[in-house]
Amino acid sequence: MKRSRLVWLSATLALAAAFTAGCTAMNSADKTEPQAAGRQLKLPLHTDGNRIVDAAGKTVTFTGVNWFGLETNTFAPHGLWSRSLDEMLDQMAAQGFNSVRLPFSNELFDATAKPNGVDYKLNPNLQGLTGPQIMDKVVEGITKRGMMVILDRHRPTSQGQSNLWYTDKVSEERWISDWTKLAKQYRDNPLVVGADLHNEPHGEATWGTGGEKTDWRAAAERAGNAILKENPNWLIVVEGIESYNGDGYWWGGNLQGAAKDPVRLSDPKKLVYSAHDYSPKVWSQQWFTDKNFPNNMPALWDKQFGYLVKNNVAPVLMGEFGGRSVAEKDAQGNKDLEGIWQRHLIAYLKDNGLSYTYWSWNPNSGDTGGVLKDDWKTIDQAKMDLLKSYQSVPAAKKP
Repeated sequence: MKRSRLVWLSATLALAAAFTAGCTAMNSADKTEPQAAGRQLKLPLHTDGNRIVDAAGKTVTFTGVNWFGLETNTFAPHGLWSRSLDEMLDQMAAQGFNSVRLPFSNELFDATAKPNGVDYKLNPNLQGLTGPQIMDKVVEGITKRGMMVILDRHRPTSQGQSNLWYTDKVSEERWISDWTKLAKQYRDNPLVVGADLHNEPHGEATWGTGGEKTDWRAAAERAGNAILKENPNWLIVVEGIESYNGDGYWWGGNLQGAAKDPVRLSDPKKLVYSAHDYSPKVWSQQWFTDKNFPNNMPALWDKQFGYLVKNNVAPVLMGEFGGRSVAEKDAQGNKDLEGIWQRHLIAYLKDNGLSYTYWSWNPNSGDTGGVLKDDWKTIDQAKMDLLKSYQSVPAAKKP
């Protein structure tokens, strides 16, 4: 199932290049009950049935946003060509997000990866830094504002996503090694809470088949357990695949296989499943033209991932969803399928206590847009009003 979503626009990167002029993690003293989403958390986090909870047993629900760029050939979050990092993060925190999913590529850690697309007059503290050092600054800035970080291995290289967790350029050994290094590096920053192991397994990716080269469930176990050896505090976030027993869904969104073959971690209380879901403007799936749309969607979501929560098996993070419209009708007065889908998905997440990280903060996501408008400063208030209907929730609802 081909999907056309572009996570960055070449025109935007050209603009970023035109602006181009040419810290370490928090220490252990910061472990004492940091603030997140306006309330104190007792860290680390773990799972209890279908809930993510803190060390005191209080439910923690991620209601966050994605900010991409580190995974592209700018090797820095997008938008720093027009604003300072601090200004961007202050605005993000002010919108009430309690978490940020931060995509990166393995190429970011190569010596040949040179950050660009940063206005160093606006960001003098980023001048001369490597990609990983910029990542450190971003993580530090997010967590100092009380937001949690979920690191997302979005791509092996800056050139694009991969079907599987390894490629001819980035081996499984490199994938796991980079993850264990990050787990160790951020071990003393308690608000860096998890690892989203690989973004959107699809194509030949399978689940529970036992094939060393294609079985995503087995690979997630290998990587997840290696990470937990270095950092037993992290949540391990495992996305779905595209097709299970011939039943196709969105890339990374199909978690049907977890019913028969759950992911087995050395610490089962660190497992969080994750799905992605998109609108007909990304790809015109058959369920959008069903005569019962949108009333057909809850049963579809239950089948693909929601059953894990409803059956009290494990928590689910909706790691990506987004679109340009949140309206019920378009300018011509016709049904706005994208807006209707977004509204019903938010309601489903809220009713069932699923976490989410919205795609995206960036306006330059080709077919979804972002929370920010194209000027990289103005908030899309209609989107934020919808997201704030389910945000910073103190406790997830038990189905």
